[in-house]
Amino acid sequence: METEEQARNRFQAELEFIQCLANPNYLNFLAQRGYLRERPFINYLKYLLYWKEPDYAKFLKYPHCLHMLELLQYEHFRKELVNAQCAKFIDEQQLLHWQHYSRKRTRLQQALAEQAPQQQPAQQHGSAVTK
Repeated sequence: METEEQARNRFQAELEFIQCLANPNYLNFLAQRGYLRERPFINYLKYLLYWKEPDYAKFLKYPHCLHMLELLQYEHFRKELVNAQCAKFIDEQQLLHWQHYSRKRTRLQQALAEQAPQQQPAQQHGSAVTK
């Protein structure tokens, strides 16, 4: 039976490890060292799928790791990661995604900020009428 401290340590170790999976260069390192061909390691990756549950996913700082964890379930993907060009491509795609997301989020925040002053006078006028 696992003690509370052991469970906490396992949770922390698994949390740290799963977030490392968001790094394509780390995945390339694992592939080149042969870990992604070992059945016990593949089983461990399958076991880690429980992190997709909301009760666990809420602790992730890098949720992109869940997508990588999902892709690691496929043998073809694991084999391709040996190639450094594959890891470089994934890294570049992640960067492009984050840049696009940041720009889109900034535009949305600016649009909301511009709408807020327009809505305030209407709300104040509406509340004056109801008094």
